[in-house]
Amino acid sequence: MKRYTGDRTIDGVKVTVDGSPLDPRTDVAEYSKNGFEWSYEGPEPRQLALALLVDHLGDAGAAKRMVEPFMRTVVANFGNEWEMTSADIDAALSAKGTA
Repeated sequence: MKRYTGDRTIDGVKVTVDGSPLDPRTDVAEYSKNGFEWSYEGPEPRQLALALLVDHLGDAGAAKRMVEPFMRTVVANFGNEWEMTSADIDAALSAKGTA
């Protein structure tokens, strides 16, 4: 099971998957040139939602279809520090209005 974490540090935001930096997946879609952010709805949280979904699902097309509701219901509600597992993402995607 993968573990995703995010933290706001003095050097900026840091997002990892199993301890390694999460690929922003701008090859799939580039919503922002400013990297990741969270706790609101916008281009940077959308990029994070896409990166999380592509990494988790392994399916860029499915990730793009789910990015908006996942960003609104999950990423926009993250606190300054957050952690999700693969199981947490599956649960969020199964919740009404996310998938």
